[in-house]
Amino acid sequence: MKNKQIQPDINEFMDKVKKMERGEKLDLSSDEDLSIGIMNLISMEEHFFFSYNKTKDPKYLDLLNEIREMRKSTLKRIIKDYEGEVWCISKHLLAASMRFMEVGTKALTKGDKGDAEDMFQKSYQLYSLFWGLNLGLVQTKDIKHTDSKEVAFVSEDPKPSVKGSTGIFEKLGQLVQKAIDCCKE
Repeated sequence: MKNKQIQPDINEFMDKVKKMERGEKLDLSSDEDLSIGIMNLISMEEHFFFSYNKTKDPKYLDLLNEIREMRKSTLKRIIKDYEGEVWCISKHLLAASMRFMEVGTKALTKGDKGDAEDMFQKSYQLYSLFWGLNLGLVQTKDIKHTDSKEVAFVSEDPKPSVKGSTGIFEKLGQLVQKAIDCCKE
């Protein structure tokens, strides 16, 4: 008996990408910019949290709350699926992606390109998973954790084929890269 195929199918997703490439409506560049803005709002929330705890000045709690409300309202523009933990997972994927990016940038500044590349790759993998989840390419019920520390699709078939890739993060990265092109206006 075959397990359920990934919904929506990767081919369906690629059809959407092809339509976008032909000029049809699937403009994710604004949402990509918005997602980076949301990452920074999450970071600001963290800074106001630490500033409050270091100073005990309640103005930081007020600022934290204002930023949180802004983050929630902008996140709603991207996250359409509130099923289960999708909202929270999405927020944490963006937050973790931003933190890995910052650690990578610091490593690069110190001249440690190897560590920087590793952190940047992890950041992009998390960011790609965010988009995979929110574009409907990956659903939480369609993924499982494997012993190899790799996330895999729950499917009887081998992982969806994207030429030259091996894992879900790599596949998602390639698909997201095709779908989100900030240089297309």
